[in-house]
This record gives sequence, structure tokens and C-alpha cells, in this order.
Amino acid sequence: MARPTADTEAGPVEGIPCRDRTVTVFRGIPYAAPPVGDLRWRAPRPPARWEGTRQADRFGPMCPQAPTEAAATGVDVPMSEDCLNLNIWTGAASREERRPVLVWIYGGGFREGTGAHPRYDGENLARGGLVVVTFNYRLGAFGFLATPELSEESEHGSSGNYGLLDCVAALRWVRDNIAHFGGDPDRVTIAGQSAGAGLVNFLAMSPLAEGLFHRAIAQSHARHARDPELRYLSTSYRLPADAESAGGRYTREHGAHTIRELRALHWHKLIDGHQPVDTSVETGGTAGPPLLRPVVDGWVIPAGYDATYTKGLQNDVDYLTGSNLDESGAVPDTLVAALRSGRRRVRPGSPPVHVTLEQHRAAAQRKFGPLADEYLRLYPAATDDEAARASSTAARDNSRLSTHLWGVDWSRRTTRTLHTYFWTHRSTVGESALRGACHGSEIDYIFGNPAGGTASWTEEDHEIARALSSYWTNFAATGDPNGSGLPHWPAFSPDTGSVMEIGAHFRPTHLADPARTDFWLRFFRTQQAW
Repeated sequence: MARPTADTEAGPVEGIPCRDRTVTVFRGIPYAAPPVGDLRWRAPRPPARWEGTRQADRFGPMCPQAPTEAAATGVDVPMSEDCLNLNIWTGAASREERRPVLVWIYGGGFREGTGAHPRYDGENLARGGLVVVTFNYRLGAFGFLATPELSEESEHGSSGNYGLLDCVAALRWVRDNIAHFGGDPDRVTIAGQSAGAGLVNFLAMSPLAEGLFHRAIAQSHARHARDPELRYLSTSYRLPADAESAGGRYTREHGAHTIRELRALHWHKLIDGHQPVDTSVETGGTAGPPLLRPVVDGWVIPAGYDATYTKGLQNDVDYLTGSNLDESGAVPDTLVAALRSGRRRVRPGSPPVHVTLEQHRAAAQRKFGPLADEYLRLYPAATDDEAARASSTAARDNSRLSTHLWGVDWSRRTTRTLHTYFWTHRSTVGESALRGACHGSEIDYIFGNPAGGTASWTEEDHEIARALSSYWTNFAATGDPNGSGLPHWPAFSPDTGSVMEIGAHFRPTHLADPARTDFWLRFFRTQQAW
């Protein structure tokens, strides 16, 4: 039986059937030339044409990342600078079908990840009517190194956004080729979680991505421009002078004086297990962003969040975004004892977690200053256990209100739809039973690929997965997550004090009580807008 084939601008490719024989996967298709040699730290170039039909039956290499990070992905693919490849799952019988397209951007703090991760396998979503695309983008220094010399090389006077430029190149490839796989280039949704959500936000602000996508899903970290949490999460950015200064130190630390010398080094010498934290950013606490991250360079990202939204410079696209019950410093009771007994080190982009009375009070003084006493009255505690719960409650209030205020700012100058959510399901299976509705836990329910398979899921888990995948599929198709048999998801309204809860329940839920809402609004007004 002949395998399915499809054309691309660089030549035809041959995919393989999935477990469900109605779905085909095409793996490891180059969307750009290998960024090696003189192309290291340059904008991606188009891929070279190949002779004959390319076998797209295995995932391409992941981009260089620290060995410890790569091992954590659990993916058995090689590592190479020749990593700018993508994967496509489609159930379309012909190119005339024009199915909606979901382009998934992995997270990992801008330093780890791969589009080949089994969590992101698109077979289940493709069975539901989407064409799913995953891809690799450059990480760490390969994706986000900025130096004065690199900026001088660029005709735009810019450096440090190579990973983001990879995302733009992948979207251009999708625009130009996805119709051959039964996808609709006029219905492209970008989606991502954590750093992937950060890249979704940056793409939504980038004129280079205008028209390349029509909808956006940011899973975690859509935050108000005056929320100091924004500064260390995966939404954090750098200014050119800071980025170039850090890049100069990086160059010297690796024994080089020029970019030519740095390009001559084997890529193995440019990765290690060190996870640098940018300690120059005031975040109101102990947390710090990853040192290597996107740059507001005036070209790829022209301006920061506040300036972009105030002037209405963002791409006018449908948006769906939200946060999780047990993330951004909020933790379930099941995890508190382990956090108290373990030694926590500051990981780039990770939030501080306060599980003792001393931590709760000290963090309040540092973050809120003259408002600290009021904060401690609103989130009172007299014991360590009460402090852990109060701190988590505050983190959740902060997160929901911050995303709501982001929505107010985002929608002021846009015309398309906006839907926000709060994910609350705590699985009873495996490690998830300990970590709760933690950062990234919703991914398993959207893609339907939990670790170990779905056999251990309860019927409730299966029902939640069906609802989430349907919401995401409907949104990608129409810009509205609602559909037959689903609980109604109201569109965002600046005037309502609610957000759509999804997971444990499917219903609108309040953001925070009036006194706490007033506190956070007053606190945000004291903060610098980013």
C-alpha cells in the first residue's frame, strides 16, 4: 500500500499512517536551512530543495540544549544545530478539505524542548478535525544571544531574537505549504504553554508575524503590564543594551573575542548544565527570568506590552488565554510538606513559593512595602499551614486579576474575540495527584497524551479531555470555543468580575472578593508599566 505524499516548495514528502489509519503524520520536514557555520546567529533562510521524495517518517533532531535538560524531555531523538524542522498530523483526505490549523509552540524557559515530545503528538486533535503542526526553534544562546557585533551585522541593528525569527519562518512555511496537507492557510492558530505562551504573546506583538496567523492561544502568563510577575515569567523580555552586555560577557566566558571566533566553536562548547538567572531585573521577590530570552529590539518586537497595547500596535487576532490553579507560586496542600523539606534553588522563570509563616511575612514586606500590612490582613496566617494556604490564595487572586487586566488592555484596540479561563482540575493519577492543577497540566487533556497513556484516567478525566480538546478545536476553526454539547463559555468582558473555570467545573467563577480586588488594583498602579 502506497504511503501518503504531499508537495512542499522544497520538494515532495512521504508520511506514515498513525495508529488511527485515517490520520497521517509527516515528521522532520525542514522549514529552514540549517543555521550552522556563518548562519549561526542569523535570521533563518529557506530550506534547500531536495531531489526525489523525502521520507518524512522520523522526527528530526532537537535543537542544542543542556544534556540535563534534553534528558528531561524523555525524547529519543538526536541533538544537532540542523534542527529547524517541523511535524504535521492531518486527517484530510485531500488538499481541498482546508481544515483549521493549530501550530504548537513548546515551552521550556527558552532553553529546552522539542516539537517531537510525545505530549504534543497531534494524532488525537487531527482525528477531531485539525491539522496540527509542531516545530523546533533555537534555544539558549543559539536562539537568544545578543551582542553589539551581531547587532552591527544586522541590517535592522538587531540581535537576540533568532528563536523568535524561527517561529516566524515556521509560520511562513505553514502559510505557503499547509494547503498541500489539507490545511487552511487562512485559519491558522498559534498555541503554546509557558515559554511557548510567551512566544505567542511576542508574535502577537510582532509586525513580522502580521497575517501569518489569525488566532492565538496562550496557556499561562498573559499578565497585566504593571504586574511585577510579568518580569520573570516566560513573558519577560530584555532591552537591547542589557541583552548586548550579557552577550558580551557570554562571549568572553567562552574564550572568544569576536563572533567569528564564537561561530567557529563546536556547538557542544556552547551548552552546559548552567541555568543563568537574570538578577538585574527587580521582580518584587527572589524570582528572576532566564538570562537568555527575547529582546524588545525595535524590529522583531518593536515595543513592550504597555506601549504596544496603548497604541493598538498588536496583531488583531482572536485570543484565548488563561492560567492554572496551582502555578505562579500557588501550590496544593499535597505538595506543601515536600516543599518545606526540600532545598529550593532559584530556577530561571520559576515563581517563589512561600510555605512557612516566616516566608509569607518576609515576602509581603519585600514585595508590597507600605502595603504589606494590608496584604497580611487580607491574607492572614498564624501558622505555617495557614501561611501556605494564604500565600497560594494570594497568588491565584493575583493571577486571575492580572490576566483580566491584560484582557482589558489587549481588547481596548482590537476587534476580534477574546476568551479567558482558569484551569482547576486536579488529577488523581500518578504524580499529578501530588502536583494538582499545576503548570502545564492542562496540556495532557488538550492533546490527550498523558504520560503512561489514558488507561489510568478516570471517566471524569476522559470527559474533561473531550471538553478541552473540543473547545480548542472549535476556537481554531471559528474563533469561538463554544459548540454543541459543551458548557457555554462567555466571551471576555472588561466589566465582569468573572473568568471561565474549566476542569473541575465548567462555569464562570469570580476573580477575587471586592476588598482583595481593590488591593491588587491599587498595588498594580504603584508599579512600573512594562
